[in-house]
Amino acid sequence: MTALLTLSVLTLTACGDSSTEETGDGPPEIAALSTLGAGEGQVDVVSWAGYVEDGSTDKTVDWVTGFERETGCQVANKVAATSDEMVTLMKTGDYDVVSASGDASLRLIYGGDVAPVNTDLVPHYKDVFDGLKAKPWNSVGGKPYGIPHGRGANVLMYRTDVVKPAPTSWGAVFDPASPHQGKITAYDSPISIADAALYLMKTKPDLNIKNPYALDDKQFQAAVDLLKQQNETIGEYWSDYTKEVQAFKAGNSVLGTSWQVIVNLAQADKAPVAAVLPTEGATGWSDTWMVAAKAKHPNCAYQWMNHIVSPEANAAVAEWFGEAPANKLACAKTTDKNHCATFHAEDEAYFDQVWFWTTPLARCVDGRTDVQCKDYAAWTQAWTTIKG
Repeated sequence: MTALLTLSVLTLTACGDSSTEETGDGPPEIAALSTLGAGEGQVDVVSWAGYVEDGSTDKTVDWVTGFERETGCQVANKVAATSDEMVTLMKTGDYDVVSASGDASLRLIYGGDVAPVNTDLVPHYKDVFDGLKAKPWNSVGGKPYGIPHGRGANVLMYRTDVVKPAPTSWGAVFDPASPHQGKITAYDSPISIADAALYLMKTKPDLNIKNPYALDDKQFQAAVDLLKQQNETIGEYWSDYTKEVQAFKAGNSVLGTSWQVIVNLAQADKAPVAAVLPTEGATGWSDTWMVAAKAKHPNCAYQWMNHIVSPEANAAVAEWFGEAPANKLACAKTTDKNHCATFHAEDEAYFDQVWFWTTPLARCVDGRTDVQCKDYAAWTQAWTTIKG
C-alpha cells in the first residue's frame, strides 16, 4: 500500500457541475443490457488512481493482465483526478465504465450518462455486502445503476501527543475557541458541507435535518455558517492524502478529517496519530462501477465489472488503495489477514453510523416534497465563499 504514495494524483476532490441537475420526475428511461454477448475486444475505463493496475506502477500489483488474457478485452484506462472530471469524461461518450463516487453518481444517472445495470449479468454481485446494495447513491427507485466497489468512513484523526484528551466528537473541529487554531484541517470539497450538516443534525435538533445531503435553505445556511466559522481555525484544506500524511507527520496539522488509509500510512511513518469515528457518526464514501448509457463495448464493460468485484481482484485493489472491499469473500483473499478488520469491512454496525456521499439534488434525497433542497451547484458556490 505504501507504494501508492507515489500516486499523488489521487485527490478525489469533487468540483461542481451545474449542468447535470435532474429534471422531471426521474432519470431518463435507459434500458439495461438484457443479455451478455461476446466481448468487443476492448473496454475504455475512467477510474480513480490505484483502481486499475496492470503492473506498470508496481510489477507485483496487477489485476488487469489476467482479465485481458481471460476475456480478450483490452483495458484502456483514463485516471481522473476529480469527480467533476469523471462526469465530464463520461459525457464525451468515449468511455464504457467509470468508478464513480457518491458525489458524482446521481449526476451521471440524472444526466442520462449511465445506464441501469442488469445485476444478473454480474455473477459476483451476489457476494457483495448487502449494506452496499440498493443505496441512494447507486440506485434510483430500487433500480441498480452500478456495482459497488468498496467503502470507507471519513474519520477524525488527531496527534496523540498534542490533542488531549482524545476527541470523541466532531465538536473538536468546530470549536471556535479551539486551542489548536491554525492546525485544524478539513477535506477540500463542496461535499464537506455534509460534515457540518451531520454535526448539526446531532447537536441542533431544531433544524430538523434528517439527511446531511438533503438541506433546505435554513438547514443549508446553518451548515455554511458553521463552516465559515470553522474556516477561522483551519490551517489548510487537503485533497491529496499524501500531503495530509506529511502535514500530520510534521505537526502542521494536528486535528481533522481523514481516511483510515491515511491513518495507517501516517502511523507507518511513525507519526503519533490515532483516529476515531465520533459519537455523531461520520460521512463516508462508497464507489460504484457504472456503465455508460451509450457504451461502445458494453459486453466487455460487464465483464470488467464482474472481474473487479471478484474476490481476488476486489481483495487486491482494496489492499492497494486502502479501503473496505465490497465482496464479502474478498476478506479471505487479502495478503494482510487483518485488512478487513482494520477497514471494518464486515462490521455493518460501524457503517450504519456512516452517511455515504450522495449527490445533493434539488429534489430532496430525504424524500421531502414540500420544499426544494440545495443542489450540488449551490454546494459548490457556497464552498467557494466558505474558503474565502
